[in-house]
Amino acid sequence: MKKKANALSPSTATILTADEVAKWLRIPRSSLYKLCQDGKVPATKIGRHWRFDRATVDAWLRDRMTRNESR
Repeated sequence: MKKKANALSPSTATILTADEVAKWLRIPRSSLYKLCQDGKVPATKIGRHWRFDRATVDAWLRDRMTRNESR
């Protein structure tokens, strides 16, 4: 019997928290916050909380990886 995916699980969510993105990128949350404050990671601050669109962060990461490969 297949298990239903939770609509709010990090693997299927389109909007991610800082904890989820830090874990995904395998960087400390404090480093992610610094990157967000410097405008280096695509994110939106809602009140005191950073939120991330999965597709946008994925595109940003792929672009960074492609640029680093061409160096």
